[in-house]
Amino acid sequence: MATALKAPSNVRDQVSAEEWQLRTDLAAAYRLVAHYGWDDLIFTHLSARVPGPEHHFLINPYNLMFDEITASSLVKIDVNGHAVMETPYLTNPAGFTIHSAIHMARDDAHAVMHLHTPHGQAVSAQADGLMPLTQTAMLVREEVAYHDYEGVATDLDERERLVADLGTKKAMILRNHGTLTCGPTVAEAFITLYYLERACEAQIMALSAGHERMYKANQGVPEKAAEQGAQGLGIVAKMLAWPALLRKLDRIDPSYRD
Repeated sequence: MATALKAPSNVRDQVSAEEWQLRTDLAAAYRLVAHYGWDDLIFTHLSARVPGPEHHFLINPYNLMFDEITASSLVKIDVNGHAVMETPYLTNPAGFTIHSAIHMARDDAHAVMHLHTPHGQAVSAQADGLMPLTQTAMLVREEVAYHDYEGVATDLDERERLVADLGTKKAMILRNHGTLTCGPTVAEAFITLYYLERACEAQIMALSAGHERMYKANQGVPEKAAEQGAQGLGIVAKMLAWPALLRKLDRIDPSYRD
Protein backbone atom coordinates (compact mmCIF):
# COMPACT_ATOMS: atom_id res chain seq x y z
CA MET A 1 0.00 0.00 0.00
CA ALA A 2 1.35 3.44 -0.95
CA THR A 3 2.38 5.69 1.92
CA ALA A 4 0.54 9.00 2.02
CA LEU A 5 2.70 12.12 2.03
CA LYS A 6 1.66 14.75 4.54
CA ALA A 7 2.20 18.45 3.91
CA PRO A 8 3.79 20.53 6.68
CA SER A 9 1.11 21.79 9.05
CA ASN A 10 2.66 25.19 9.79
CA VAL A 11 3.13 26.64 6.29
CA ARG A 12 0.35 29.18 6.75
CA ASP A 13 2.15 30.57 9.82
CA GLN A 14 5.37 31.03 7.83
CA VAL A 15 4.02 33.03 4.90
CA SER A 16 2.19 36.30 4.36
CA ALA A 17 -1.58 36.47 3.96
CA GLU A 18 -1.02 37.46 0.33
CA GLU A 19 1.11 34.39 -0.32
CA TRP A 20 -1.40 32.13 1.40
CA GLN A 21 -4.17 33.43 -0.86
CA LEU A 22 -1.95 32.79 -3.87
CA ARG A 23 -1.27 29.27 -2.61
CA THR A 24 -5.00 28.64 -2.24
CA ASP A 25 -5.74 29.86 -5.76
CA LEU A 26 -2.92 27.83 -7.32
CA ALA A 27 -3.92 24.68 -5.42
CA ALA A 28 -7.46 25.23 -6.69
CA ALA A 29 -6.16 25.48 -10.26
CA TYR A 30 -4.38 22.13 -9.87
CA ARG A 31 -7.55 20.51 -8.54
CA LEU A 32 -9.56 21.98 -11.42
CA VAL A 33 -7.10 20.63 -13.97
CA ALA A 34 -7.58 17.19 -12.43
CA HIS A 35 -11.35 17.67 -12.31
CA TYR A 36 -11.51 18.39 -16.03
CA GLY A 37 -9.25 15.44 -16.83
CA TRP A 38 -6.41 17.60 -18.14
CA ASP A 39 -3.68 16.20 -15.90
CA ASP A 40 -0.90 13.90 -17.12
CA LEU A 41 0.00 11.68 -14.14
CA ILE A 42 2.39 13.85 -12.06
CA PHE A 43 3.75 15.72 -15.09
CA THR A 44 3.31 19.32 -16.34
CA HIS A 45 3.19 22.33 -14.05
CA LEU A 46 1.19 25.35 -13.00
CA SER A 47 3.26 28.05 -11.32
CA ALA A 48 2.75 31.45 -9.71
CA ARG A 49 5.11 34.24 -8.69
CA VAL A 50 5.19 35.00 -4.97
CA PRO A 51 4.79 38.73 -4.19
CA GLY A 52 8.04 40.36 -3.09
CA PRO A 53 11.54 41.15 -4.38
CA GLU A 54 12.98 37.65 -3.96
CA HIS A 55 11.75 36.26 -7.32
CA HIS A 56 10.31 33.16 -5.69
CA PHE A 57 7.64 30.97 -7.22
CA LEU A 58 5.11 28.34 -6.20
CA ILE A 59 4.94 25.05 -8.08
CA ASN A 60 3.62 21.53 -7.56
CA PRO A 61 5.50 18.87 -5.62
CA TYR A 62 6.88 16.54 -8.28
CA ASN A 63 5.60 13.40 -6.56
CA LEU A 64 1.95 14.36 -6.01
CA MET A 65 -1.03 13.86 -8.30
CA PHE A 66 -2.86 17.07 -9.10
CA ASP A 67 -5.93 16.04 -7.09
CA GLU A 68 -3.71 15.69 -3.98
CA ILE A 69 -2.25 19.18 -4.08
CA THR A 70 -3.05 21.62 -1.28
CA ALA A 71 -2.04 25.18 -0.44
CA SER A 72 0.49 23.88 2.09
CA SER A 73 2.03 21.25 -0.17
CA LEU A 74 2.99 23.69 -2.94
CA VAL A 75 6.76 24.14 -3.05
CA LYS A 76 8.35 27.59 -3.00
CA ILE A 77 11.34 27.71 -5.34
CA ASP A 78 13.91 30.15 -6.73
CA VAL A 79 14.51 30.96 -10.41
CA ASN A 80 16.59 27.80 -10.75
CA GLY A 81 13.78 25.58 -9.46
CA HIS A 82 15.34 24.83 -6.07
CA ALA A 83 13.21 24.80 -2.91
CA VAL A 84 13.69 27.79 -0.60
CA MET A 85 11.49 26.48 2.23
CA GLU A 86 11.75 23.16 3.99
CA THR A 87 9.52 20.59 2.30
CA PRO A 88 9.08 16.81 2.42
CA TYR A 89 8.38 16.78 -1.31
CA LEU A 90 10.50 16.31 -4.39
CA THR A 91 11.10 19.19 -6.76
CA ASN A 92 11.89 19.06 -10.46
CA PRO A 93 14.23 21.92 -11.47
CA ALA A 94 14.23 20.80 -15.10
CA GLY A 95 10.45 21.04 -15.20
CA PHE A 96 10.66 24.74 -14.35
CA THR A 97 12.60 25.64 -17.54
CA ILE A 98 9.54 26.74 -19.49
CA HIS A 99 7.92 28.52 -16.55
CA SER A 100 11.05 30.34 -15.39
CA ALA A 101 11.65 31.70 -18.90
CA ILE A 102 8.24 33.35 -19.01
CA HIS A 103 8.15 34.49 -15.37
CA MET A 104 11.52 36.19 -15.71
CA ALA A 105 10.79 37.86 -19.05
CA ARG A 106 7.19 38.99 -18.52
CA ASP A 107 6.34 41.22 -15.57
CA ASP A 108 2.66 40.52 -16.19
CA ALA A 109 3.10 36.74 -16.14
CA HIS A 110 2.38 36.16 -12.46
CA ALA A 111 0.85 32.76 -13.29
CA VAL A 112 1.98 30.29 -15.97
CA MET A 113 0.13 27.07 -16.82
CA HIS A 114 1.26 24.26 -19.11
CA LEU A 115 -0.63 21.07 -20.06
CA HIS A 116 -0.20 17.91 -22.17
CA THR A 117 -3.84 17.10 -22.94
CA PRO A 118 -4.58 14.82 -25.92
CA HIS A 119 -6.63 17.52 -27.66
CA GLY A 120 -4.03 20.21 -27.05
CA GLN A 121 -1.28 17.93 -28.29
CA ALA A 122 -3.34 16.97 -31.33
CA VAL A 123 -3.81 20.61 -32.33
CA SER A 124 -0.14 21.29 -31.64
CA ALA A 125 0.71 18.64 -34.23
CA GLN A 126 -1.55 20.12 -36.92
CA ALA A 127 0.02 22.41 -39.51
CA ASP A 128 -2.84 24.95 -39.25
CA GLY A 129 -2.62 25.14 -35.47
CA LEU A 130 -5.73 26.53 -33.77
CA MET A 131 -8.38 27.22 -36.40
CA PRO A 132 -11.30 29.70 -36.09
CA LEU A 133 -13.92 26.95 -36.14
CA THR A 134 -15.81 27.85 -32.96
CA GLN A 135 -16.63 30.92 -30.91
CA THR A 136 -14.33 29.62 -28.19
CA ALA A 137 -11.40 29.44 -30.60
CA MET A 138 -12.14 32.87 -32.06
CA LEU A 139 -12.16 34.48 -28.61
CA VAL A 140 -8.56 33.42 -27.86
CA ARG A 141 -6.98 32.65 -31.23
CA GLU A 142 -5.36 36.06 -31.71
CA GLU A 143 -3.67 35.65 -28.31
CA VAL A 144 -2.04 32.33 -29.28
CA ALA A 145 1.66 32.14 -30.20
CA TYR A 146 3.58 29.08 -31.42
CA HIS A 147 6.91 27.54 -30.43
CA ASP A 148 8.60 24.72 -32.34
CA TYR A 149 9.44 21.51 -30.51
CA GLU A 150 13.08 21.17 -29.43
CA GLY A 151 12.85 18.01 -27.33
CA VAL A 152 12.09 17.66 -23.61
CA ALA A 153 12.46 21.17 -22.17
CA THR A 154 15.57 20.70 -20.05
CA ASP A 155 17.90 22.94 -22.08
CA LEU A 156 18.15 26.39 -20.49
CA ASP A 157 19.18 27.83 -23.86
CA GLU A 158 15.60 27.24 -25.06
CA ARG A 159 14.32 29.89 -22.68
CA GLU A 160 15.29 32.78 -24.97
CA ARG A 161 13.46 31.23 -27.91
CA LEU A 162 10.36 30.49 -25.83
CA VAL A 163 10.16 34.09 -24.68
CA ALA A 164 10.77 35.47 -28.18
CA ASP A 165 8.02 33.28 -29.65
CA LEU A 166 5.51 34.14 -26.92
CA GLY A 167 6.11 37.88 -27.24
CA THR A 168 3.28 39.76 -25.53
CA LYS A 169 0.61 37.10 -26.07
CA LYS A 170 -1.28 35.30 -23.29
CA ALA A 171 -1.19 31.78 -24.73
CA MET A 172 1.08 29.49 -26.66
CA ILE A 173 0.83 26.21 -28.48
CA LEU A 174 4.05 24.28 -28.02
CA ARG A 175 4.36 22.32 -31.26
CA ASN A 176 4.14 18.53 -30.81
CA HIS A 177 3.96 19.13 -27.07
CA GLY A 178 0.94 20.90 -25.57
CA THR A 179 -0.63 24.18 -24.47
CA LEU A 180 0.47 27.06 -22.27
CA THR A 181 -1.11 30.22 -20.88
CA CYS A 182 0.03 33.07 -18.66
CA GLY A 183 -1.70 35.92 -16.89
CA PRO A 184 -1.50 38.53 -14.14
CA THR A 185 -3.51 36.24 -11.83
CA VAL A 186 -4.12 32.53 -11.41
CA ALA A 187 -7.76 33.18 -12.30
CA GLU A 188 -7.01 34.84 -15.63
CA ALA A 189 -4.38 32.29 -16.65
CA PHE A 190 -6.79 29.46 -15.84
CA ILE A 191 -9.76 30.92 -17.72
CA THR A 192 -7.57 31.49 -20.78
CA LEU A 193 -6.39 27.89 -20.45
CA TYR A 194 -9.99 26.69 -20.21
CA TYR A 195 -10.94 28.49 -23.41
CA LEU A 196 -7.83 27.23 -25.22
CA GLU A 197 -8.37 23.62 -24.17
CA ARG A 198 -12.07 23.68 -25.05
CA ALA A 199 -11.23 25.20 -28.44
CA CYS A 200 -8.69 22.44 -29.11
CA GLU A 201 -11.16 19.75 -28.08
CA ALA A 202 -13.88 21.16 -30.35
CA GLN A 203 -11.45 21.42 -33.26
CA ILE A 204 -10.43 17.77 -33.06
CA MET A 205 -14.07 16.70 -32.83
CA ALA A 206 -15.07 18.93 -35.77
CA LEU A 207 -12.23 17.73 -37.98
CA SER A 208 -13.29 14.12 -37.42
CA ALA A 209 -15.97 14.82 -40.06
CA GLY A 210 -13.34 15.89 -42.57
CA HIS A 211 -11.65 19.20 -43.28
CA GLU A 212 -13.64 19.83 -46.47
CA ARG A 213 -16.95 19.83 -44.57
CA MET A 214 -16.03 22.65 -42.20
CA TYR A 215 -18.32 25.71 -42.13
CA LYS A 216 -16.32 28.93 -42.00
CA ALA A 217 -17.53 32.07 -40.25
CA ASN A 218 -18.20 35.13 -42.40
CA GLN A 219 -15.31 37.45 -43.22
CA GLY A 220 -14.41 39.71 -40.30
CA VAL A 221 -16.27 37.70 -37.68
CA PRO A 222 -13.21 35.93 -36.18
CA GLU A 223 -11.52 39.30 -35.75
CA LYS A 224 -14.62 40.76 -34.09
CA ALA A 225 -14.80 37.83 -31.69
CA ALA A 226 -11.10 38.22 -30.89
CA GLU A 227 -11.71 41.85 -29.91
CA GLN A 228 -14.61 40.83 -27.71
CA GLY A 229 -12.48 38.16 -26.05
CA ALA A 230 -9.65 40.61 -25.37
CA GLN A 231 -12.08 43.01 -23.72
CA GLY A 232 -14.01 40.55 -21.60
CA LEU A 233 -12.05 37.46 -20.56
CA GLY A 234 -10.14 39.10 -17.71
CA ILE A 235 -13.30 40.59 -16.20
CA VAL A 236 -15.16 37.30 -16.54
CA ALA A 237 -12.29 35.46 -14.89
CA LYS A 238 -11.88 37.73 -11.89
CA MET A 239 -15.47 38.71 -11.20
CA LEU A 240 -17.58 35.74 -12.24
CA ALA A 241 -16.03 32.47 -13.41
CA TRP A 242 -13.21 32.05 -10.88
CA PRO A 243 -15.38 32.57 -7.76
CA ALA A 244 -17.89 30.12 -9.25
CA LEU A 245 -15.15 27.56 -9.83
CA LEU A 246 -13.96 27.92 -6.23
CA ARG A 247 -17.51 27.32 -4.99
CA LYS A 248 -17.63 24.23 -7.18
CA LEU A 249 -14.40 22.92 -5.65
CA ASP A 250 -15.63 23.66 -2.15
CA ARG A 251 -18.66 21.47 -2.81
CA ILE A 252 -16.54 18.65 -4.23
CA ASP A 253 -13.57 18.68 -1.83
CA PRO A 254 -12.41 21.80 0.05
CA SER A 255 -9.15 20.16 1.16
CA TYR A 256 -7.21 22.16 -1.46
CA ARG A 257 -7.38 25.00 1.05
CA ASP A 258 -5.38 23.04 3.67
